[in-house]
Amino acid sequence: MEGNVSQSPAIDEIVALGTVDVVIPTYQPDEKLEQLLVRLHKQTVKPRHIYIINTEENFFRSEEAKKYEDITITHISKYEFDHGGTRNQGASMSDADFILFITQDAVPKNKHLVEKLLGAFQDEQVAAAYARQLGDAKKDYMEHYTRVFNYPPESRKKTIEDLNELGIKTFFCSNVCAMYRRSLFEDAGGFACHAIFNEDMMMAAELVQGGYAIYYAADAKVTHWHSYTGLQQLKRNFDVAVSQQQAGELFTKVKSEKEGIRLVVRTCGHMLKHGKFYLIPKVIWISGFKFIGFQLGKRYRKLPKSWIRKLSLNPDFWTSYWDRQMAAL
Repeated sequence: MEGNVSQSPAIDEIVALGTVDVVIPTYQPDEKLEQLLVRLHKQTVKPRHIYIINTEENFFRSEEAKKYEDITITHISKYEFDHGGTRNQGASMSDADFILFITQDAVPKNKHLVEKLLGAFQDEQVAAAYARQLGDAKKDYMEHYTRVFNYPPESRKKTIEDLNELGIKTFFCSNVCAMYRRSLFEDAGGFACHAIFNEDMMMAAELVQGGYAIYYAADAKVTHWHSYTGLQQLKRNFDVAVSQQQAGELFTKVKSEKEGIRLVVRTCGHMLKHGKFYLIPKVIWISGFKFIGFQLGKRYRKLPKSWIRKLSLNPDFWTSYWDRQMAAL
């Protein structure tokens, strides 16, 4: 990271923690990637290098990425993409003390994103820190509130001692924007490869079980949200459940359904309180799709392959997944 004589002592202390590199997986990036790159270069604590791992070179049109000498672009095929493995590939190119993983559509809210995430590591128990995600109340009020529910304005440090209180949220960490202490990331073996989803929560669970902490840095903010249809939510939750089943005993022991019910109840109450009762049918409708998708995903092993591909938000994942199964026979 670049020093600056005008930096405050607080910034100097954070910079002294070590170097930061950024890894961004991309696929058909749009103008949000351009905004992300511009804002990363304006941070109070500047990343040393940015590694873009792009899926399908033909779809990469970013002129902004080509402007900077501190950006390395690597192209892979769609068949090679893997939620965990692709991020590991980017991490392997770096020797920084801290690695920030961020998605192409997560735009830093201000110039303090890297500073606030890195500052969490002043606590030596913290192995990973993730940012607050903000929606757009004008474009999708329901999704805006979901972001408020999942990413509240208060920061929190989470350890294994919080499991009884927080349940599965103890392991919640989002690679939409999350920074990891490199040494512990490597000790854990990197992200789980061949994971359809949730590689971030699998890593967080590993770290928490190892006695480390995950830190939610509410002052580190990115704009990031999706307006999924009911069918898209079904497919997304199908993949979430599949990832938990494939992750093994830990996630199957800690139930996710309770958190989903709490979200529905809180969302409906919020809509009533703020005079948006007309959105309640949509909340229930979307929540129903989520529930069905999750229940199907929990039972994916009993479903025909043709169903699985149609139910998944990531159908290409299954091609490589079944190829690996055949190769193992």
